[in-house]
Amino acid sequence: MKNGSPILKTVWAALEREPHINLHSWPVRLDLTDDNALVVEGEVESVAAKKRVLEIAGTAPEVRGVVDRLHVAPSEHKGDGEILDGLKALLLEARELKNCTLRVMKKGQAITVQEAGGEDASGDILAAVKDGVVTLDGWAISLSHKRLAGVLAWWVPGCRDVVDGLEVAPPEQDNDDEVSDALSLVLEMDPMIPHPEQIGIHTDNYVVTLEGLVATQTEKDRAEQDAWCLFAVDKVINNLAVGR
Repeated sequence: MKNGSPILKTVWAALEREPHINLHSWPVRLDLTDDNALVVEGEVESVAAKKRVLEIAGTAPEVRGVVDRLHVAPSEHKGDGEILDGLKALLLEARELKNCTLRVMKKGQAITVQEAGGEDASGDILAAVKDGVVTLDGWAISLSHKRLAGVLAWWVPGCRDVVDGLEVAPPEQDNDDEVSDALSLVLEMDPMIPHPEQIGIHTDNYVVTLEGLVATQTEKDRAEQDAWCLFAVDKVINNLAVGR
């Protein structure tokens, strides 16, 4: 490891300048391997902080890869079984996933909780939880389905990280419109966003900008959090106004 390297000093300086990251309250550890891969470890306060740390680390000059060992501090501390039960309930409630086979890993066995087959099948999702980290494997029919499943996992109290390994079949070309469409879907499903139609979404190179009007600061923060939870979103600009 090269703890005193100029690369690490550059990354530290960039992290200090990022408003979503509070290194004093939520310190992270950085190490550089001999082949200039950056190992990032620790616990951060939000999905936004995690993504910004990884983005800054990955775009630093001379860094040849990032090893992600960051976790998000959970809103509540829950056991893996409770987290899995919460995730199962959300997946089963999601209208868009009604034609997906849903399975959960319990004690090393895959248990089917919803069966879907035939030509109308829109996915086969296997969910597992270990040490608060949710892993999603299998396939989904679209990028929107993949992104939705990932956000639902982040919504579960106790979740510390989401590893979204869902394949999209048939493969789709990702783009900014796909991100905006997925976020619209998520906001419509979010019980904490009573009027999603008042929120405008614009995505440019995976940077999401939110505009419009919400009733409370809580709603404003929640909409931003939903955007950060989307697969492949690198940055969120929250221009939502709070008012009646």
